[in-house]
Amino acid sequence: MDDKMTFLGGQSRTFNLYHDLMQIKVHDILLISSPYDAWVMEEDSRISERIVSEYRGLNLSRPPRLKWVSTIEEALELLDVRFFDLVILMPHLTNMNCCSMGKMIKEKIPGIPVAMLAHKQLAVSDEDLCEGTDRQFVWSGDAELLVAMVKNLEDLLNVEHDTKEVGIRVIIVVEDSPRYLASFLPILYKELVRQTQALLEEGLNSEHRLLTMRARPKILTARTYEEALGLFKQYEPYILGVISDVRFPRMGRLDGNAGIDLLKEVKEHREDIPLLLASNEVENKKRAENIPAYFVDKNSPDLMSAVRKFVIDHLGFGDFIVRDAEDKEVARATSLYSLEKILRSMPEDIFIQHCQRNDFSRWFYARTEITLANKIRPLKSKDFPDWESHRHHLLGLIKERRLQRQQGVIVSFNPKDFDPDTDFLKIGSGSLGGKARGLAFICSMLSRNSWLHEKYKDMVISTPRTLTIGTSGFDDFIEMNDLSYLAATDVDDEKVAQIFTDAFFPGWIEAQLWAYLQEVKYPLSVRSSSLLEDAQYQAYAGLYSTYMISNDSSDIEKRLQQLVNAIKLVWASTYYKAPKSFSLRVNQRTDEEKMAVIIQEVAGQRYQDYFFPAISGVGQSYNYYPYGKMKPEHGVATIALGIGKSVVDGEQCIRFSPRYPKILPQCPTLADSLKNAQTTFYGLRMMNGEICEIHDDANLDKLNIADFENTAPVRMLASTYLPDEGRIRDTSHVPGPKVILFASVLKHKLFPLSLVLTDILKLAEKGMGGPVEIEFCINLFEDGRKPEFNLLQLRPMSARADLNQVSISEDDLLNAVCVSSHALGNAEKNDIYDILIVRPDCFDVAKTREIALEISKMNAQLVKQQRKYLLAGPGRWGSADHWLGIPVEWPDISGVSAIVETSTQSLKVEPSQGSHFFHNITTLGINYFMVLDKPGNVMNWEWFTAQPVIEEGEYVSHLRVPAPIVLKVDGRSSQGVILAAKGSSEYCMLHECII
Repeated sequence: MDDKMTFLGGQSRTFNLYHDLMQIKVHDILLISSPYDAWVMEEDSRISERIVSEYRGLNLSRPPRLKWVSTIEEALELLDVRFFDLVILMPHLTNMNCCSMGKMIKEKIPGIPVAMLAHKQLAVSDEDLCEGTDRQFVWSGDAELLVAMVKNLEDLLNVEHDTKEVGIRVIIVVEDSPRYLASFLPILYKELVRQTQALLEEGLNSEHRLLTMRARPKILTARTYEEALGLFKQYEPYILGVISDVRFPRMGRLDGNAGIDLLKEVKEHREDIPLLLASNEVENKKRAENIPAYFVDKNSPDLMSAVRKFVIDHLGFGDFIVRDAEDKEVARATSLYSLEKILRSMPEDIFIQHCQRNDFSRWFYARTEITLANKIRPLKSKDFPDWESHRHHLLGLIKERRLQRQQGVIVSFNPKDFDPDTDFLKIGSGSLGGKARGLAFICSMLSRNSWLHEKYKDMVISTPRTLTIGTSGFDDFIEMNDLSYLAATDVDDEKVAQIFTDAFFPGWIEAQLWAYLQEVKYPLSVRSSSLLEDAQYQAYAGLYSTYMISNDSSDIEKRLQQLVNAIKLVWASTYYKAPKSFSLRVNQRTDEEKMAVIIQEVAGQRYQDYFFPAISGVGQSYNYYPYGKMKPEHGVATIALGIGKSVVDGEQCIRFSPRYPKILPQCPTLADSLKNAQTTFYGLRMMNGEICEIHDDANLDKLNIADFENTAPVRMLASTYLPDEGRIRDTSHVPGPKVILFASVLKHKLFPLSLVLTDILKLAEKGMGGPVEIEFCINLFEDGRKPEFNLLQLRPMSARADLNQVSISEDDLLNAVCVSSHALGNAEKNDIYDILIVRPDCFDVAKTREIALEISKMNAQLVKQQRKYLLAGPGRWGSADHWLGIPVEWPDISGVSAIVETSTQSLKVEPSQGSHFFHNITTLGINYFMVLDKPGNVMNWEWFTAQPVIEEGEYVSHLRVPAPIVLKVDGRSSQGVILAAKGSSEYCMLHECII
C-alpha cells in the first residue's frame, strides 16, 4: 500500500512539474507592416487557432494577439503605453528601413525581441548591418512559419528554467540565411509536435496528455559560431541534436569551415548527439561523413523530406441537445445553422420548455455569442401573441446573426453540419495560398466598409461563395502517394497529370466534399491557390490550372468524382513545366511550393445550354499604358462578355480608364471599332446530368455572339452596326449586326461600373499597401433584380516596387536603336549580349505557332548557357490568340531579360494589361517595350539585322553583339531606350532609325 501511494505521489509530482513548464508565453505581438500583410497574419495564418490546443493545455486565458501599426512613429507611441512580447517588422512595398526601425525600438525598450519578416532575401551586407533585428526570416506566406517564430521565441525565453527543472531536451539549429531558417523551423516544429502527439496516446488522461505536450524538445537558433558553441556549452546535458550550416560567421567573418569545426567540437564532447550538416555544396558530404554527421543538400528538391527524415529517424463546449418532456434527446444541433433548421419543426411544448429554462440563451453565451444571447434572454412568451410568433422572431434573430457572423470570416468546414450560405469555408489546415488570401482579404474588406454598400445600394457587391482546401490537403496527397520526386524530375505535363489522376485521393477530404455537394448544386470553378501565387514579389499568375464543372448531375457520386479529378489536376499543375521554369527564374525551390485549392461558385446565369456572366473583367489601379488625357494613377480596366478567359488570355476585349470610360483607345474610328470589338465569348457548357472528362477548358466553349442575340446580356450590352448609315447605334433593339462595345454601361451608365471600380481599386490599394489588380464579373437582369458585382480575385501589382531614378537624356533618344514611349519597368541594364529577333521580312501572322516553337528551342539553349537575352518581334507576346501575336508560354522564354513588341501593317494590337502573361512580366522585372506606330518611337531593324548571327531559323535569328547593349527604362515616364555600346561602329542616329 505504501509503495503504491509512493508511486502515485511521485507521478503526481512529475505532472505538477509540467504545470510549471513554458511559463513565459508570447501574449502580445506588435506588427509594423502594410494593412494587407497584417491581415494575412491574423486571418489567413491564424496564429491563435494554430496553437490554441497548446494554450488550453497550459491553462492560459488567451492566445497571442496581434496589434498592427503601419509606421514607426505609431509604434514608438504605442510602446510608451503598452508592453509587447515581440515586434515583427515587415517591409512595405515602399521599402521602409526595418533595420533602422529595429534600432529605434531597441533604444526605447532595451532587450525587446525584434524579428524581421521580409518578402525576399536580404543582401549579405544588409544582414550584417541589420543590428536592429534579432532574427530575419523570408516570408513565403506559409502559416507554419508564423507559429514557428512564436514557438521559437517562447523556447528561448523558457529554456533556462525548463531544462534545469525537468530536463527538457534542446535542438540547436545553426543557420545564418533567413530563407533557409524560414524553411527549417516550420518543418522541425511540425515534426516535433507530430512525434509528441504520438506519445500522448500513452497519457493517463486528457489533462496529463496535454501537459505532456509542454515537454516537447525546444529549438534554439544561432547565427554565428560563437553563439552556437555558447548554446552547446550552456545546455550540453540536454542537447538532443544539432543541425548546422557549413559556412557562417566566425569572429565577425564568413568562415567556410565554421560548421565542420562546430560539429567536430560537439562530437568530441558528446558522441551520442545526432548531427546534421546542411550545405549547398555537394562536396561537403564527404566532410560530413568524416565527422561523422548526416548530410543534406540545400539545393536538392528533396531537402524538406530529408530534414523530416532526420527528425523522425533520429530525434517523437458541446452541442445543443433538444429534449422532450421526459428529458429524452430528440435532436442535436452543433451550429447556428443546424439549430435554425431544428427550430423550424420543433413542437410547441418542447420549444416553450427550452425557452422557459433559458436553454437557448445559455448555449449562445457558451459559444461566445454574447449579443445574440443578450437579445434572447429577456424574451418571454407573454411578449408574443402566440408561440409561433415567438419562434418566428427567434429564427429571425438567429438567421440575422448567422449571416452577419460569417461575413468576411474564414469558417472551418464542418461536414456534419455546415451552412451553405457561408461566404468563405475552409477544409483542412495550412495556408489558404496566395490567390485565396487575396480573395478572403477583399471579402473581409467589403464586410468592414459598409459605406461602399450604402453608396451603391442599387447594386450587390460581393464575392462568390467559396470553399478552400488548405495546403495540408496537398501535403497529405503528395505524402501518401510518394510524389515528391516530381519536383526534381523532368516529366511532361501530360504524364504528370496522368500520375495525379491515377493517385489515391485523401479520404478525409473526399468525405467532406461529399457533404459539401449534398447542399451545393450550382456550377463550380476549381482554381489553384499556391503559396506564392499572387504574392507581392513572385506572382506565379496564370501558371497553374483552373477547371470549371457544371455540377448538375443528379448522381452525387458522379459529381464528386468529377470534382476530385479537377482537384487532382490543380495539384498536378504544381509540377508542370511552366511553374518550374518560373521558379528557376526567381530562385524558388519547387519542393517548397504548396498548393491550396479554391472551389468557387461560378458567377453567372444560365442562357440556353450555357452558363456565363454578362461581363467579366480585370481592373488595375495603375495604368502602364495611359492614353490621351489618362494618367497612370487613374487605373485601367479590360472587360468582355461572358467568362473571363477572353480577358486573361489576352483576346479581343474592350479597355478603358475608369476615370474616362467613354474613351476607348482601340476604337478611335468606325473601322477600328468593328475590327477590335468582341465577336466571340466563352461560356460554361451545362451537361444536363452528363459527366465529361476533366481537362483544360473541357466544359468551356467559344461561342458566337450572333447566336446569343436574344439573351439578356447581349440585349443589354450590345450596340448595332448600321451599314447603310455607316455608323454604330448604342442600342441592340434595332435590326443589324451586334457589336459589343458596352456603350450602355460605359456611356449611358446602365449601372455605375466606372465609379464602383474606382472605389474598390482605391480600397484594395490602400489595404495592400501598393498598386493592385482585381478580377471581377457582373450579372445583369431584366426582371428588376439588382445588378451583381462579383469580386473573383485580388493580387498586388509589383512591377514598380523598385523605382530607382533612371535618367534618359536627349542624346540617348537621338542615338538609340530602339525607343518606346510605353515601356514597362524601371531599370538600367548593360549585361545583354544576345538578341532573338523575329525577322520582319519573314513574319507571317498565320505562322505564329511555328515562330513560338523556334523561340522555345533557342531559349532552351540560352538558359543552359545562362545567357539572358533581348526578344523582339511583332504583335502581342504571350497571347492565347495566335492571330494577335506570338503565343509563347513561360517555358518558351524563361531566360528573357527584356521584350520588344512591335507592330506591322498586318498586326497592330493593344497591349494586354489584364493577361496573366503581362502580370508575370511585372513580377520578374522583365522590361517590356511597346514600340508604337507613332512619332518618337524607334525600331532600327537595319541595326539589329546587321549584328553577328549565331543561329538563323526559318523565322527567328539569334544575334550576339560584341559589346553589351545598354537598356534604360524610366518608370516615372514609361519611356525606354536601347543603345548600342558607345564607341561601336554600329552606333546609330535617330534620322536613320525612325519607323
